Amino acid sequence: MFAQKNSDKFIVVLDAGHGGKDPGKHSKYGYKEKDIALNIVLQVGKALEKNPDIKVVYTRKTDVFVDLFKRGKIANEAKADLFVSVHCNAHTSQAYGSETYVLGIHRNETNFNVAKSENEVIYLEDDYEQNYQGFDPNSPDSFIGLTLMQEEYLDQSILLASFVQNNFTQKLKRKNRGVKQAGFIVLHQTIMPSVLIETGFVTNKSEGAYLNSKKGQTEISNSIEKAVLDYKNAIYQNVDDISSIASSKVVKEESAQVYKDIVFKVQIAASSKKLATKSYNFNGLDDISRDQEGALYKYYYGNTSDYTRIKQLQDGAKSKGYNSCFIVAFKNGNKISLTEALKTTTN
Repeated sequence: MFAQKNSDKFIVVLDAGHGGKDPGKHSKYGYKEKDIALNIVLQVGKALEKNPDIKVVYTRKTDVFVDLFKRGKIANEAKADLFVSVHCNAHTSQAYGSETYVLGIHRNETNFNVAKSENEVIYLEDDYEQNYQGFDPNSPDSFIGLTLMQEEYLDQSILLASFVQNNFTQKLKRKNRGVKQAGFIVLHQTIMPSVLIETGFVTNKSEGAYLNSKKGQTEISNSIEKAVLDYKNAIYQNVDDISSIASSKVVKEESAQVYKDIVFKVQIAASSKKLATKSYNFNGLDDISRDQEGALYKYYYGNTSDYTRIKQLQDGAKSKGYNSCFIVAFKNGNKISLTEALKTTTN
């Protein structure tokens, strides 16, 4: 059974980048980002809609222009669990490969330029100065405040982005340009886990042809669909699919490493949904705790000052399907970095 109320559905908003008077990226080969993105989104949506517990909402289903702020508004009003924006990249060279972005401060000039090119669509919108309160796509300083609203969803956004990139890389053998952070306005407008997928470069002769082909679009849409389902299953675990740790499993004996005034936990999930901390919601794991940070609930497994023990618990969580779980540390009830915690004195 899906770990939400039966009347609830997992809502996914699919956003095909650009459209109408805005072609997006285009190349001398005749490939247009707006057409490729729409074809992929429609295929992803058609596949997801086959799941009775998933509702799909589209920001556009035809070749029309939609303001960036309206795309976020559509997702927010739908109370979506996920926002997935699909795009294509471009470059003056024959660069190729896929990358998936979450909202954040640009780590380098390349990330800034990708976000800048996507954000400049606001100049095609009416009243953009009013709608975006003086935001300037050409100014790096304009992006600093963008990350605050999405920060509480960063863990989930990165999890989904990782699933997307892993599918592209492992199943389709695409070049992996990584999970990255940059200041995309369309992600800033949403109040849920959100990613922007740059599926590839329309300016690369072979990759552009692949993106424009029925085969390429089908393979890419299948990978995105599976990433959404993997994400959903990671956040809301299916009780009928609980796996057990073999009783014969031998845990390697290591000496205890107990840190004074430090508590370690394993973060296994983050969700906008408030779930009961019962084992049936977490693949049979007991000793689950829940903290609320803003509108986001974070779920932890275990509670110990022994770093050796928490590493064993992390292995146990991974064996239950939480492959992306990680160790977090607290001091006097406040979260601190793991590096800082491990610098303190052990007993």
